[in-house]
Amino acid sequence: MTTSQPPLSASTVELKPSYNIPVVLAIGAIPLLLVQPWMGGAIALFGLFLMFQAVTLRLQFTATDLDIYRGEKLIRRFPYREWQNWRIFWERVPILFYFKEVKSIHFLPILFDPNTLKICLEQRCPRN
Repeated sequence: MTTSQPPLSASTVELKPSYNIPVVLAIGAIPLLLVQPWMGGAIALFGLFLMFQAVTLRLQFTATDLDIYRGEKLIRRFPYREWQNWRIFWERVPILFYFKEVKSIHFLPILFDPNTLKICLEQRCPRN
């Protein structure tokens, strides 16, 4: 029996947000506020900024591109044909996603489901 569903690489996959990094930064900043108020405040603000990003940004893997949306508005499109390499840093505790295009490199904090991210990358942009 065959299914009529397209393979995962042909369908659009939207990554679910992950709040791990923002929460760890915000909680970690609390004791630091007592010892180094400026440093603790900076880390807390960065954690809140990343929380805002996790809430508002959406990554979608389509058949041909990685699309980044803020709400319903497409803010950036990265065609896979221009990708040269990608990597997830610290795979045990993923914190950073790197990919290189023909003309530029990009670093993104992992603010989305790292397991689905890795699956989509392996299917759509296999490493050479």
